[in-house]
Amino acid sequence: MLRILKTHPELQPYESDLELRMRLYKDKKRQLVDDKTPLSSFANAHHWYGFHQEPDGWVYREWAPAADQLYLTGDFNSWAWTKTPMTRLDNGNWELKLPGNTLQQGSRVMTIVRNGDRLTQHIPLFARRVTQDWVTQSWCCEVWDDMTPYPWTDQDFTCDEAPLIYEAHVGMSSEEYRIATYREFADNVLPHVQDAGYNTVQLMAVMEHPYYGSFGYQVSSFYAASSRFGYPDDLKYLVNKAHAMGIRVLLDVVHSHAVGNTLEGINLFDGTSYQFFHEGPEGDHPAWGTKLFNYAKPEVLHFLLSNLKFWLEEYHFDGFRFDGVTSMLYHDHGLGVAFSDLSKYFTMNTDTEAVTYLQLANELIRQVNPHALTIAEDMSGMPGMCEPIADGGIGFDARLGMGIPDLWIRWVKERRDEDWNLGEVWKELTFRNAPTIAYVESHDQALVGDQTMMFRLAGAAMYDQMSADCHTQVIDRAIALHKMIRLLTMAAGGTGYLTFMGNEFGHPEWIDFPRPGNGNSFQYCRRQWSLMTNPALKYQGLYNFDHDMIHTARRYHIFKEGWPTLQYIHEDQHVLAFERGGLLFVFNFSPNQSYTDYPIPVSRGVDYRPLFSTDDTRYGGFGRVGHDPVSAYVPGMEGNHVRLYLPARTAMVLAPTDL
Repeated sequence: MLRILKTHPELQPYESDLELRMRLYKDKKRQLVDDKTPLSSFANAHHWYGFHQEPDGWVYREWAPAADQLYLTGDFNSWAWTKTPMTRLDNGNWELKLPGNTLQQGSRVMTIVRNGDRLTQHIPLFARRVTQDWVTQSWCCEVWDDMTPYPWTDQDFTCDEAPLIYEAHVGMSSEEYRIATYREFADNVLPHVQDAGYNTVQLMAVMEHPYYGSFGYQVSSFYAASSRFGYPDDLKYLVNKAHAMGIRVLLDVVHSHAVGNTLEGINLFDGTSYQFFHEGPEGDHPAWGTKLFNYAKPEVLHFLLSNLKFWLEEYHFDGFRFDGVTSMLYHDHGLGVAFSDLSKYFTMNTDTEAVTYLQLANELIRQVNPHALTIAEDMSGMPGMCEPIADGGIGFDARLGMGIPDLWIRWVKERRDEDWNLGEVWKELTFRNAPTIAYVESHDQALVGDQTMMFRLAGAAMYDQMSADCHTQVIDRAIALHKMIRLLTMAAGGTGYLTFMGNEFGHPEWIDFPRPGNGNSFQYCRRQWSLMTNPALKYQGLYNFDHDMIHTARRYHIFKEGWPTLQYIHEDQHVLAFERGGLLFVFNFSPNQSYTDYPIPVSRGVDYRPLFSTDDTRYGGFGRVGHDPVSAYVPGMEGNHVRLYLPARTAMVLAPTDL
């Protein structure tokens, strides 16, 4: 019997489905490598395909099985399309050797593919640098091979702490109205991440994509680091510097789909859709307008698994956040499906080939880097997502708690504060079947058409009521709830935590990339760091709170305990208390009722000292909560309790005095 059936007996009715999962995984792995060969030995496409410099010149190789002829054109041959043909090898491979310095680092080239009488132009499949002409908007490959190894200094780097993730987009990380660079992010933003206490940076939009506003989710060149932000060595500089600061770096990897473009994408490279993707409607995502991989083909697995190994080897990424996993797992892509019972996961709707790919991907990643971290963006809650592969699982370390931000946004939009149900939010935060990264808002919650949580709470009052000495009903409520929602989510919601760049200090408004519809404006595609550093504004208080919240979580290792322990809940009085990592977290969500000498049960009969409160003046509060230790002994009461003053809309964190 699979171990997953012992640890999750509720899955026993689906034993045959789980056994099928494992049989398909083993069969596919056996198709790729023999029993004595590690999967990492298979995933080496990037070492053979593409452009590589040799002692006597350059070699360029491609995989295009259905093509009749391939050519290389570029500035080296005055862009003569058919002057430089490639040689057909076995198994759909093509090769071209060019002597001496025919090509140079940075030479501009394109691949020409002939099918019958038709010639088409393409970016090479394994291009490592792809650039766009800002005048003509056309894309071109630049020959790139790392002839001089980067001087890495991170050989001994590891980070095995629970992930506190700072999700970031390099391009929008400057306050200026422009696209920022890898080096600017490394020099200007990484020190902020370190100060804030986050131990992980998750970089979005690194894999090259033709449309800037796609947030990097319509990838065109899977082996190219986006040239918008600089050169390959600039990205390596960023990762190396993060490691020197003790920060792991995750890549937001997109293997769930690909852009449908043919010139700057991989679609129709050899003239067929089935080279990489399913044919017909099965190969088109109905909601995203993108192409869907055929994970059954060994050649596609070779391309994708090698891609993961490439980013780990070449750029020293510490793992991946896999985008669009729900879309991969189901033939209907999870669109409009309520995963209300276990049968929804084990039906003909499950894409078993995608499940197998994800298992292989996780196995490969651990072979390349045993310390790597993998996170699944899966809202369905697929059983076994974060279980070891050998036990019948898929092998991820954690999944994103996507229901948590949905709940908070729904409540803020639709419910009066008085109608917030603490039992409901407690269930959402703690009822999980896998290690979970909790968050209030990622980039998704603030895309154009939506708003950041702070702007959702405060609205237009953010424009004229954020002075440090300003107190209005709207702003005081927004400031208080912004801190309380974050503290509750971080402390109770998972085994890790995530925030998007700038939201830790209550960044206003929304995210909108420059496009014709907004006059190509960068107004909403930047981060206004000066708001956080201005002591005359309330943003600094919000940052101070987030800083202390994150540092407290790390100091007390609260995520070592998988779940918080509920100590007290009172719906009518809107009071909630729980313990985790030895700390006591107490919340009074009542909008207007403060309580004096409120008894909260605790697990230990010792004195407790308040570490901080959302009401501290340092965080923009009123300073109503004292910091003197309180005794857990209450005469006449059974058990251990602390009596606390709980102002309305306030949370506090306490620690036993001997901790």
